[in-house]
Amino acid sequence: MTKPRTAVIVGAGMTGLATAWHLQYHGVEVTVLDREGVAAGSSWGNAGWLTPGMAMPLADPSLLTYGPKALMDPSAPLLIPARFDPRLWAFLARFGLRATNKAWAGSMAALTPIDKMALAAFDELGSNGVTAPTREGSFVVAFEGEKESHHFLHELRLVEKAGQVVPVNRLADPRTIPQLSDRLSTVYTVEGQRFIEPGPYVESLADLVRARGGRIVSGARVTSVHKESAGVVVEIAGQERIRADVAVLAAGAWLPELSRGLGVRTMVQAGRGYSFSVATDRPADSPIYFPASRVACTPYRGRLRVAGTMEFRRPDEPLQRRRVDAIVASVRPLLSGVDLDDLQDVWVGSRPMTPDGLPVLGATRTPGIFVNGGHGMWGMVLGPASGKLLARQIVTGTVPAEIRAFDPLR
Repeated sequence: MTKPRTAVIVGAGMTGLATAWHLQYHGVEVTVLDREGVAAGSSWGNAGWLTPGMAMPLADPSLLTYGPKALMDPSAPLLIPARFDPRLWAFLARFGLRATNKAWAGSMAALTPIDKMALAAFDELGSNGVTAPTREGSFVVAFEGEKESHHFLHELRLVEKAGQVVPVNRLADPRTIPQLSDRLSTVYTVEGQRFIEPGPYVESLADLVRARGGRIVSGARVTSVHKESAGVVVEIAGQERIRADVAVLAAGAWLPELSRGLGVRTMVQAGRGYSFSVATDRPADSPIYFPASRVACTPYRGRLRVAGTMEFRRPDEPLQRRRVDAIVASVRPLLSGVDLDDLQDVWVGSRPMTPDGLPVLGATRTPGIFVNGGHGMWGMVLGPASGKLLARQIVTGTVPAEIRAFDPLR
């Protein structure tokens, strides 16, 4: 194939901007379009965890017992709205079929190669001008009892079996973490991972793309992308169309709207997450995870960002305040010295979920149109590596081994 000279990337989140930067590295002129702006979607309010050791498929056998219980509990971390939505129920059926040990192991084996290169991809961006830092430190994982920790530790052993190294240590005295309440008797630390403030990091990456001559256009709602004889054409509501040699769809949970007719068969469903920030009596030094509540807490601008919930609603639906209240109720007995009555930065964003837990990353059926999405909860940590590998495929015509299992036409 002929190396492209120009590219349009739809989506100014982590995955889209990482793809743009790596295409620039190969000498491709890029334009990035976003319906709102840089980091306006799930790249802003997420927990900011760079944890390849925890980047694993969500559908496992425990889902078969946990899922039905969650349906009956409106405050559960998993929310499936009671409504007639054939597409959602088709997605959930496929998701449920993946909740087997064999399917989980297969998806984990496919994720491991890109998991292992994830942090090095951040180092590469840092050495080339991204000024926002990545922070290393112990990730605190807390439980109310020994038995509660068994499933989490079992999953990490399976991640190591697939090829990663995930150091885990038992914390002798949980009281050394001032944000933990006395109810948490069983506490571990996971080492070798990192975290960021996601919004500032993605903004810094955008600045780097601009510094290399890239154009980033906000308020551009893309309605379609199609092939013409001279390349691809991107149609934008109320604006002039853009032509380029190639296009990359990195539109997160809105990917299905743009990929219809392109042969992308893997379903992508919005799995919405919520977050807010709270003040703490003492500064938090480490991220904290409560697996039983599915809540992740991260140091954030002198405060603590609290993130959780998997809510299967459409990405454009309004924020549901009761989901925020449910997170508050779940962590109130677990946190100490934290002001849960004064929430700031309340946010909802849509993670692009796939039934098999694998991204959709690569070429579509239409020549010149590629996709980079479907990372679920792992778009932040895997975004730079995904952008690097997809850019390599676009300019060389060869699919890197690390992303062959993510074929959008699978």
